[in-house]
Amino acid sequence: MEFFCYHRDRPGSMPLRNHLLEQHWSYMDQFDATMIARGPTFTDNEMLTGSVHILDLPDPGAARSFVFDEPGYQAGAYRDVLLRRWRNSVGRTMWDFRGGQPDESYLVLGFTLKPAADYDELPIRDEVIVSGPLLSDDGSWVLGAAVLLGATGADVARAVLPADQYTGIEVHRWRFGGRPS
Repeated sequence: MEFFCYHRDRPGSMPLRNHLLEQHWSYMDQFDATMIARGPTFTDNEMLTGSVHILDLPDPGAARSFVFDEPGYQAGAYRDVLLRRWRNSVGRTMWDFRGGQPDESYLVLGFTLKPAADYDELPIRDEVIVSGPLLSDDGSWVLGAAVLLGATGADVARAVLPADQYTGIEVHRWRFGGRPS
């Protein structure tokens, strides 16, 4: 069962995140084999704003444990967490993406509410790293979509989701993540 997780930083939490960095990496190392994609979001000025993790876990309970047991979450570094079931429409991990690491990449989140049976999958485009719908716990409702892609700017990235099908669209700068070598 695949899950999309987005820990959004609490303003001013960078000193706390830096203090917990090795604890964060040790925790994440336990989930390496389950990761589909991961990486930080940040402003145009390179200030961190959050962390994306897309992974395959046994059930919603395991996903909640992953999110809420993370050391930064436990210490209060995050403002909030978006956790949703997700379905890997592209069928690959970010490490399988043939385009390599793009110069500019983005997380695009769109929000909607429709029965899963009425959801039209997004077209697979060359610049899409991973993509999929955000689902209710039982998978019967589509609550949105999460897309990681390479693009030449935020407006180009935003266009990956049809504006008329989503009640809101967020675009965040993002980059490939993982423990630094």
